[in-house]
Amino acid sequence: MEQFTEEHAKLLISKEWLAKVDTARGIPYLLKFHFSLADLSCCVLITDTKSVWAEVLTSKLLARRWRVCNSSSPEPFAKTSDEEAWREQTLELLSNVHTIGGISELSFETVTSDYSDLAIELECEIFKWRWETCFLGYQRSSELISKHLIFPLISLNHLAFSSPEGISELSDADVERAIDKVGRTARRTIDTHIKNALAKPRLSTSIRRMSSMFNFVPDLPPVVSIAETPPLHISHVELDEVDGRVPVKSGPEQRNTVPPKPTSDAAAQRHANTEAPTKGHPESATESEDDEPMPDQRQTKLPSPTRLPTEQREVIAPTPSLKAAVSPPTSQTKEPSPDSGSPPQRPTKKAKPAVPSSSDEESEDDRKKRGGSTGVKRGTRQPIKRGGKRF
Repeated sequence: MEQFTEEHAKLLISKEWLAKVDTARGIPYLLKFHFSLADLSCCVLITDTKSVWAEVLTSKLLARRWRVCNSSSPEPFAKTSDEEAWREQTLELLSNVHTIGGISELSFETVTSDYSDLAIELECEIFKWRWETCFLGYQRSSELISKHLIFPLISLNHLAFSSPEGISELSDADVERAIDKVGRTARRTIDTHIKNALAKPRLSTSIRRMSSMFNFVPDLPPVVSIAETPPLHISHVELDEVDGRVPVKSGPEQRNTVPPKPTSDAAAQRHANTEAPTKGHPESATESEDDEPMPDQRQTKLPSPTRLPTEQREVIAPTPSLKAAVSPPTSQTKEPSPDSGSPPQRPTKKAKPAVPSSSDEESEDDRKKRGGSTGVKRGTRQPIKRGGKRF
């Protein structure tokens, strides 16, 4: 089987569409036929406006197909010239069949075939013919339908709607001149031509209404001749807060405003637990300060007063309240009364005197105030030996 090429598609452009209907299935088909007497070949293009099928027959395939469809045909001739003359007559008969006047005299039917994608039979009282076509693919089908059918129909509709007189009232010569004029303008810039054709309100709305009729739309759209320009601006409307939504603001404030991030339930619960003691118990702040542990004295080492200037030693000198807290109480333990039944308590052992730290030593200024200033410059200070603490 020969391949359907782009050259065959170009040869079919100048051929008319032939319409036939498969009455058993109710599907309309459109056909285009081309033949060449130079090499006694022919080709056919068939579409249902969705898919495209095609077949190309050489001289040998043409003769073989005809003899298969018509059993009364003569056998192959011995002379080559006689065989070629018979094939030429058969091809001319097929060309006459594939015309607007000839196709109407034959019946049309799609049949099942094991050798092709779409097989159709054309039959009359004298002969029968069969096409075994193959599917060309969806991309190729759309290209062929667009070039051979859709664009020409759009241009003809443009001509029909823009003509001052009805096309049906014009003569064939006038229609030819009108088509040539529109075609010469359209082929220069096809894109602009299609846009201008469909931009006409009456043509566009007529196609819309026809499409609605074919697809059983209940409310048919009207056909209008004037298209009004709708308002093409955006109105800024401020919305009130509904269901917790923030009202819309227009202007530069909207660009600078950042909406607060929503707080999750877990984060809100932790925040509430943190603020609860302060809000419920005012004295909790004081309690938290009292309960705070004292820093470890071993970790916080104060510099020795012998190595610091006088002003700094005065700052770090222990306060009397701290001495009072360190010294043991002076009052003696009261002995229980002999009349009470409880046994006498043992005397409390005296606590050993705490080793005075460097911070307990008196500063030089304190000693000067207590003992008086002698005015004698002394050398390196020696630690003062003290006895036990007085009670």
